[in-house]
Amino acid sequence: MRITDIIAQQINQMLEQDGGIARIQRNELANKIGCVPSQINYVITNRFTVEQGYLVESRRGGGGFIQIIKIDSSNRQKVFHVLNSIGDGIDESSARMILQNLVYDKILTEKEGKMIMSAMSDSLLRGLPDQVKQTIRANLLKTMLLCSTDI
Repeated sequence: MRITDIIAQQINQMLEQDGGIARIQRNELANKIGCVPSQINYVITNRFTVEQGYLVESRRGGGGFIQIIKIDSSNRQKVFHVLNSIGDGIDESSARMILQNLVYDKILTEKEGKMIMSAMSDSLLRGLPDQVKQTIRANLLKTMLLCSTDI
């Protein structure tokens, strides 16, 4: 198992044990796992994002910590949260993470997730400037989520 998987697994265990909230001191966790603190940052930045249903807060200084909160909400609230997080533009990778999370949470079926993702691909929007792609992708994603989730 890769070190990033071990770190993510450890943080997920902390979230489960503490009711969806994990307060992490990087150095302590790094010592416990046997890695460097920057690897903890990397995992938090890439695996515990808003698109994946987490809020991350950081307190610096002596006794500082990183707090991760699993967003636990109804499907309706989750979809509205996702819609608000999309903003005016979104890249293909972020759209994929959002859709994977919605399928994982059973808000979308796997078939719906794949269908929506096919409309998000860069190859479909080939030839357009990046900013235009991101704007079109955001508008499509918002509209398709609203239609697919019956909210």
